[in-house]
Amino acid sequence: MATSQVHAQREVELAIEGMTCASCVARVEKRLGEVAGAEATVNLALESAHVELDDGVPTEDLLAAVRKAGYDARVTRDSGAIAQPAHAGHHDHGAHGSHGAHEAGQPGHEHAGHDETEHALSGHAMAPGHVMLEGEDTSAPTADRGTELRRRLRVAVVLTPPVVLLSMIPALQFTGWQWVVAALALPVATWAAWPFHRAAFRAARHRSSTMDTLVSIGVIAATLWSLWALLLGGTGELGMRMQPSLLPRAEDMGPPELYFEVAAVVVTFLLAGRYAEHRARRRSGDALRALLDLGAKDVALVTEHQGERTERRVPVSELAVGDLFAVRPGEKIATDGTVVEGRSAVDASLVTGEPVPVDVSEGDAVTGATLNTSGHLLVRADRVGEETTLAQIGRLVTRAQTGKAPVQRIADQISAWFVPIVIVLALGTLAVWLLLAAEGGLTGGEVQNAFTAAVAVLIIACPCALGLATPTALLAGTGRGAQLGIVIKGPEILEATRGIEVVVLDKTGTVTEGRMSVVDVLPVQGTDAAEVLRLAGAVEARSEHPIAAAIAAAARAAGPLPEASDFSNHAGRGVSADAEGHEVAVGRPAWLAERGAAGEAPEVAEGTAVAVAWDGQVRGVIVLDDAIKATSAEAVGQLRAMGIEPVLLTGDAEAPARAVAREVGIDTVIAGVLPEAKVAEIERLQAQGKRVAMVGDGVNDAAALAQADLGLAMGTGTDVAIEASDLTLVRGDLRTVPQAITLSRSTLRVIKQNLFWAFAYNVAAIPLAALGLLNPMIAGLAMAFSSVLVVANSLRLRHVGR
Repeated sequence: MATSQVHAQREVELAIEGMTCASCVARVEKRLGEVAGAEATVNLALESAHVELDDGVPTEDLLAAVRKAGYDARVTRDSGAIAQPAHAGHHDHGAHGSHGAHEAGQPGHEHAGHDETEHALSGHAMAPGHVMLEGEDTSAPTADRGTELRRRLRVAVVLTPPVVLLSMIPALQFTGWQWVVAALALPVATWAAWPFHRAAFRAARHRSSTMDTLVSIGVIAATLWSLWALLLGGTGELGMRMQPSLLPRAEDMGPPELYFEVAAVVVTFLLAGRYAEHRARRRSGDALRALLDLGAKDVALVTEHQGERTERRVPVSELAVGDLFAVRPGEKIATDGTVVEGRSAVDASLVTGEPVPVDVSEGDAVTGATLNTSGHLLVRADRVGEETTLAQIGRLVTRAQTGKAPVQRIADQISAWFVPIVIVLALGTLAVWLLLAAEGGLTGGEVQNAFTAAVAVLIIACPCALGLATPTALLAGTGRGAQLGIVIKGPEILEATRGIEVVVLDKTGTVTEGRMSVVDVLPVQGTDAAEVLRLAGAVEARSEHPIAAAIAAAARAAGPLPEASDFSNHAGRGVSADAEGHEVAVGRPAWLAERGAAGEAPEVAEGTAVAVAWDGQVRGVIVLDDAIKATSAEAVGQLRAMGIEPVLLTGDAEAPARAVAREVGIDTVIAGVLPEAKVAEIERLQAQGKRVAMVGDGVNDAAALAQADLGLAMGTGTDVAIEASDLTLVRGDLRTVPQAITLSRSTLRVIKQNLFWAFAYNVAAIPLAALGLLNPMIAGLAMAFSSVLVVANSLRLRHVGR
């Protein structure tokens, strides 16, 4: 259930180095949890930790806890650090305006400056309080790890094939072949396998074990056995040939077998799997990386001194709240702000998905990363750094990827016990085989079979796929969500989408546009409707009022507008001007009557009426209303097709609410409700045993969004609504509601598929290995394949919604 979250006083993000498996995650989480007042969530795929803790706890305590667990860490974000101060003297550069805020940008949204993008993608140390996208493979430590894996994998790929061919094909075994095999295999089992040995040693030093412990023990055991057989067991005699078997041999057939090929193949397959995982994580972050890269790189900072303005280019990271900056045509707006001077059209499609440029002028709010298409603007910065929209989106997506779904927590708990249990099983397998063989007299072949079975248990049981099951799916799912304009706040949200039966939709700004537009023109008898709209549009084009802008936009859409002169603005009443030789007045019907305009304006049952008169005669009425979004009806149909009942919940009157509901295909309407009544209606539906999702965009929707089982906020809405929701729909398109539910359900389904196959694989394979029915080389191949299978299955999420 979505509830209002109680945030810790402080949040710290850590990059963790050295984790390789789910048991590593459990150990780091345990150590971080031992720090007073700290609660940590650690993610393997991102190699990161999100820690909530009390103020006053030094980050050094967290770093020390991670090192005590046997890993390294560095702080990438600390919300308790001192934020960047605003520059002195940079305030009150211009008045705030509200009439253009909704179209021009969403005040209350937060948008990333390019400094956050640069640091998030480069891995450079960031200023305290800044956000960093964790786990990005372009960060320095992760890039180094990828380079190291690739280098070791290349050596292994070159040396392993001849080892396998010489060991498995007797016809290729020339005199001394076994010594050549040893020379080729040893670099693979030592240098190429060093990441596994290093991780195992680090864990052992802290009296624990990881999945790498299984790999390291298996490789070392196979190598030491082979060296013993080669040097002391008689296998090293020149001229000796060896007939390999996929299944361990049941009888003593001469010198003990060499298992150099087992060690080499296991290392090669595992390195290939790790490198594939590395690449998969990089691909999963592509969408988010592209999203963060929308911001401007530098900005034209404007300073004033003794009435004179000077301008210089500086990096966006140097911009502070209250600073003035210039935006030329064709440039991106550097950060969220308010227009102080100038007029232009702004293309906000990169952020909101809306394709039509929005006219902005003095007092209008603009959003960072949107594109200035025409005029020159002077803007005052209202938000910078991590307070901006892109930074907030990046932080929410990263937080979602760092968290865990309930299903993953179960996997982590199992993995923490899995490794020591497997080691015990391997030792038990060795002991049982030796005891059974001892009854008939122990032979070299039986000892070899016992050893083979034990090594196979170690290798086949390595649950790498288990550790990857949830993180890779979550990475791919949230990455795809970023592409679709869907921000999933946390992995637990995936569970909430599963049983949704009812979607409650707010009307204004959700089903409708949330702004006025012309819906009808009612001329008086003998007057042409097109002429009424054209002359009204010519006059209103000179005004900046939202209603005037709507009329002018509708008139322009119908054709070219005549020039207007002698424009006058009558505050709160209307406007007047001369156009095409007529004195035209547009405004309230009562105001036109006061001006002496003859005739009656047509009556309007619904909507806002603006009367039009010229030459002393009322000529018609233009009706404006909050138009229904073009995609709302399609979205409602998609919800119905998914078996979800749509309900319209609004504070508007019954009649307009039902008119909107009829047009989009909603049967159930709850109208005239106050914010607290919206919560009561959600509770009433829940009391009927239904799982309820709520979609809204305003402050009045926040409580209902928090009360619902799943809250979805329109990205064009307010901060309060977005914070109270579980999912944010960046584009404000209602069709993203069924898309978001589909994506969440698909991600949860893939996680469960991954966990099932990872568990089923281990449960089925360990008994086969213990019974001596699996050669260690085949076990290594199967184990590596399971990890690649999990990654490939997760990447299918990148195609959801196409």
